[in-house]
Amino acid sequence: MMEIKPIGYVKNDAEKDVDFDELISRVEVLPDYVDGLYRIEECDELEIIFYFHKSNSYKLRVHPHHDPTQPEVGVFSSRSPNRPNFLGLTRVKLLRRDGNVLFVKGLDAFNGTPVIDIKPVTRRDQRK
Repeated sequence: MMEIKPIGYVKNDAEKDVDFDELISRVEVLPDYVDGLYRIEECDELEIIFYFHKSNSYKLRVHPHHDPTQPEVGVFSSRSPNRPNFLGLTRVKLLRRDGNVLFVKGLDAFNGTPVIDIKPVTRRDQRK
């Protein structure tokens, strides 16, 4: 059996769709995981893995951006939150760290979203 526990939670003003590209969010890391943030402020960008806690079902074919005028694609060819495991991944800009709180820009997650993992974006992740 697989068990995944949140390492923190997203705090922001997003209760429904907003311009996530410009949204500043806080990722509040739980006390047990704060030491894992050591030297994270040396990173410019991070990848945040989170759980779509507002999703409760999925389809294997979806219309991109929930727009029925667009042709269907497979869910794995989309950014739909309605996925078999309800996991999301977003690359964000790290603005600053204050103790257990990361201030990030561009996180497309709603207030209260559980954060599963945080990874640095490295040169290896950059596309040419």
